[in-house]
Amino acid sequence: MGASSWKKTLKQLRNKPVVRAKYEKHNKPKERKFGAAVRRCEVCERIGGHISSYGLHLCRHCFRETAEKIGFKKYQ
Repeated sequence: MGASSWKKTLKQLRNKPVVRAKYEKHNKPKERKFGAAVRRCEVCERIGGHISSYGLHLCRHCFRETAEKIGFKKYQ
């Protein structure tokens, strides 16, 4: 079960606060303090392909879309 399905279930339990509290207690993914899951893209929240050089904190997909706007040029 991924994080998106966890959030989807919380929306369904919006009107049942007791059931929701119990669900959150047992099923909420734990907060990460280190490792790959901590470093996420600031735009799309992807974990993989993370570029943190120059303080970018973008995944490779978002970097390709915004590279020229930021000031990077293709090296040929």
